[in-house]
Amino acid sequence: METVGSEANSLCPVPRHVAIIMDGNGRWAKSQGLPRFEGHRRGAEAVRRAVADAKDLGIEALTLYSFSSENWSRPEREIGELMGLLKRFIRSDLKDLHAKNVRLRIIGEGHPTDGEVQAMFDEAQALTRDNTGVRLTVAFNYGSRGEIARAAQALARQVAAGEICAEDITTERFSEALDTAGLPPLDLMIRTSGEQRLSNFLLWQAAYAELVFLPVFWPDFNRSWLEQALGEYRRRERRFGGVDAGES
Repeated sequence: METVGSEANSLCPVPRHVAIIMDGNGRWAKSQGLPRFEGHRRGAEAVRRAVADAKDLGIEALTLYSFSSENWSRPEREIGELMGLLKRFIRSDLKDLHAKNVRLRIIGEGHPTDGEVQAMFDEAQALTRDNTGVRLTVAFNYGSRGEIARAAQALARQVAAGEICAEDITTERFSEALDTAGLPPLDLMIRTSGEQRLSNFLLWQAAYAELVFLPVFWPDFNRSWLEQALGEYRRRERRFGGVDAGES
């Protein structure tokens, strides 16, 4: 396993912005003979490790896929357990994140019915708004196609109101209408559990991101796995549609 500091990994610097699809909590629990909730609880511990490791390794922004807009189709009991775990995580970790200068941001459509969850989101973002350390973005009730549709609707309303012309809608302006406005461009997308798809996560933002799929369930994700993903990233040559200077 190559690490971030290896000589062979000199083609790309450490990515500014890393996103992770945190997949495999349920399968990890099943493999251990444990209830699914235990997989989610261990997954929350992996989140804590990932945030700390991102800071240590010089990653500026970390975006985590915590709950998709499609996840509402899961059993009601599991959703209730997940919401309870989310509330406990915010209550227990918010002060620590703030003390570590982490800036927390929530993207997505929020909780459709639980006002307590939304209030906790608002409090966490307000408390950490002026922090200058790792920019931690949590995607909750998020779906990329929905995000793109909302951005298109917002720009269409501006056109209808005469605030902008249709010709003013550039890729840059569109990016600023997305939930991730203000974040650095996405450099690296990681998915755990061995699955190889984006599952409606940051589809626009991932246009030129490097994709790394790891054969580890999320609860077992640690610094070694993150370094492996960063090592793979650094081995790649990012051309953004161009060619090497030495190529004809």
